[in-house]
Amino acid sequence: MKRIILSFCVLLLAQKSFAQTLEKMTWFNEPEKWEIKNNVLSMFVTPQSDYWRISHYGFTVDDAPFYYTTYGGEFEAKVKITGNYKARFDQMGLMLRIDKDHYIKAGVEFVDGKYNLSTVVTHTTSDWSVITLDKTPPAVWIKAVRRLDAVEIFYSFDDKNYILMRNAHLQDNTPVMVGLMAACPDGNGFNATFENFKVKHLPDERRLQWLENHK
Repeated sequence: MKRIILSFCVLLLAQKSFAQTLEKMTWFNEPEKWEIKNNVLSMFVTPQSDYWRISHYGFTVDDAPFYYTTYGGEFEAKVKITGNYKARFDQMGLMLRIDKDHYIKAGVEFVDGKYNLSTVVTHTTSDWSVITLDKTPPAVWIKAVRRLDAVEIFYSFDDKNYILMRNAHLQDNTPVMVGLMAACPDGNGFNATFENFKVKHLPDERRLQWLENHK
C-alpha cells in the first residue's frame, strides 16, 4: 500500500511539473522557425514585427511572436533571455497582456549598438523606458511580479540579485496572458533563446487580509 501511495504522489508531482512545460503554451503570431528542446524555446524572430500603440510614432502594430499561458490572480514570472541582436530595436523578454490595448513587455532592446533594459507599458497608448547598459552581459534574467493592480519588473545578471526597473499599473481581477515575446521592428530577424521560464502562483493579498481579519 505504501508503494502505491508513493507512486501516486510521484505521479501527481510529475503532472504538476509538466503543467508548466513550454509544450502546453500557445502562440500568438507564431514565427516560421522555432523549436522547444529540453524546455528551452528557441526562435528566429519574425522580421519587421513589433508591439506598439499610437504614441510618438503615430502607428499601431501587434504582430510580433508571443508564446504564452494564461493566469488569473497574482503571480511571479521569470525567464533567462539570450539573443544575437543585430538591428536597431531588436528585442526580447517577458510580456503580460490583457488585450491589444493593455499590455506590458520588458526585457532587452538593442538600440544604436547598445544593450538596453527596456519596458513598454501600454494602456491605449504606449510608453517606453530604458536603462542603458555599459557592457554586454552574456544573458539577462527578467522577472515580473503581479500584485493587485500593479506589476513590478526586475532584472538580474545572475538570477540571484534582482534590481527593480519599473513599477506599472495593470488592471487587477482580470486574466493575463503571460509569456515570451520577441520583436524585430527594423531588421531581418535574429535568433532568440528563452530558458527556465517559470510562473509561480502568489496568494491574493486581499484574501489573506480577509482571512487574517476573520480568524
